Amino acid sequence: MEKKLYRSSRDKKIAGVCAGVASYLNIDVTVIRVIWAVASVFAFAGVIAYLVCALVIPEEPGYIDV
Repeated sequence: MEKKLYRSSRDKKIAGVCAGVASYLNIDVTVIRVIWAVASVFAFAGVIAYLVCALVIPEEPGYIDV
């Protein structure tokens, strides 16, 4: 089965990018969020990368938030 990267619809705080990356890499989402926060504080590139990912990575299909 082919593994695809999606933004999470279930475990999102802003756009679901960190949760999607964590799911894809099979890592705890907190670790990804901490790494992304540190990258954003020390190098503004983390913010730019998050915005680009939020625009480029498609949202997880088949989830309906009720």
